[in-house]
Amino acid sequence: MYEDKTLVCKDCGNEFIFTAGEQEFYAEKGFENEPTRCKDCRIARKNSIRQSRETFEIVCAECGKVDTVPFMPKNDKPVYCKECFENHRN
Repeated sequence: MYEDKTLVCKDCGNEFIFTAGEQEFYAEKGFENEPTRCKDCRIARKNSIRQSRETFEIVCAECGKVDTVPFMPKNDKPVYCKECFENHRN
């Protein structure tokens, strides 16, 4: 049903293949728009967004480890390091 398509990256201008498998995945997820960036530019954009995100230093309410979180902690709620947070989720 789907066939590979050649698209042009809007950032670098290079051609990239939007595979039939990727098109099927997009359709299953309900995505209506085709990708506009090649894989390398998508990764670079994602990394730049992550690096510009403000983080806050915390002391884990459970183990006492110093860690960072991507939100401003509220004084009335405990904040956990990544490992303890995962343990609480399970």
